[in-house]
Amino acid sequence: MSPSGRVRWAVLSAVLALLLPPLAGTAAAADKPSVKLSRSQAGTGSSITVSGEGWRERALLMILVCGQAVPSRGVPGGTNSCANADGRAVTTDAKGRFSKKLPVAEPPVPCPCVVHVATVTGAKAEADAIFQVAGHAVEPLPAETDGGRLSVLTDTRLDGSGSLLTWFGAPPARALVFTVGNVGTSAVKDPVFQIGTAHGVFAPQWEEQQWRGTIQPGGKARLELPVELTGGAHGEYTVSLKYGGKVLAEQPWDVGRPWGVTLFWILVCLVVPAALFRIGMAVVDRVRPRPAGGIRHRGLRLPELALRLPGFKPSTAAHAATSTSTLPWFTPDADPGAAGGRLSAPHDDSPTSPTTPTREGSP
Repeated sequence: MSPSGRVRWAVLSAVLALLLPPLAGTAAAADKPSVKLSRSQAGTGSSITVSGEGWRERALLMILVCGQAVPSRGVPGGTNSCANADGRAVTTDAKGRFSKKLPVAEPPVPCPCVVHVATVTGAKAEADAIFQVAGHAVEPLPAETDGGRLSVLTDTRLDGSGSLLTWFGAPPARALVFTVGNVGTSAVKDPVFQIGTAHGVFAPQWEEQQWRGTIQPGGKARLELPVELTGGAHGEYTVSLKYGGKVLAEQPWDVGRPWGVTLFWILVCLVVPAALFRIGMAVVDRVRPRPAGGIRHRGLRLPELALRLPGFKPSTAAHAATSTSTLPWFTPDADPGAAGGRLSAPHDDSPTSPTTPTREGSP
């Protein structure tokens, strides 16, 4: 390489060395979510515009005014220290940016206050911006303790399975299993955790769960905390673990639909109309009028029907059937000693022709 070429290469290398670090820093800063406010102070009843960039694309965010918080410490009290009723939801665009108007409301705890923005679903991300609610009380933040601090060391999981009762609408229940370690300087005795369950985009419902035991500094423990939903719950849920006002982990939970309840209602819709139809037909059969002198079809014998038909000449079989059906104690002659064993009435067996008249006294 010629001396002039070497000089040009050295100059180019120096220029790239100066430009690449700022570009890398800009890219790293762009990946971190940020929040900007149109005004840093406003009173209740007014509104401010909250904008941000660097968020995940098409992400659902929740915007809240929270008290007893600063950006360096976040929101120690969680959403319990925020004006949840006046919060707003927004979805980022394809470049991870958003802009939304937020009504100013007083949080349930004193200021210092922040505008807190956090993701609702997916990977957890949050950012805060300092904000002052005009006319709201201001108190100093509680001092941070340098005692025991717990940190989740392993991924959380949900142990357990449903049962036949769950298939018919019983409350689904699982055990949240995780391992925590004490990264503080003092022991943690009987820690109290908060378990939150959230359905879809709704805020989680928190419930306190206390673990009995002591975790020494530098030690760790495997914990199992019960989690239970309401009866008939189904769909996508998110189980959150909070300790000391800070969310330590989140675990998705896909709850199956209780198909036994659906089957029960299908059977009810089939059986009840059929039973009502049978009852109605029985009532109609009872109350409908009968024709005068009508023949009941039930119990009607064929010989009786033949005898009642007009223009029908009964046959010998019919007479035999009629005679055999006569009760024995109504027979005219029941003497077993009768001639020929006949049971009929006596009659004249003379050979006189019925056509030849006979006179009285003739031989």
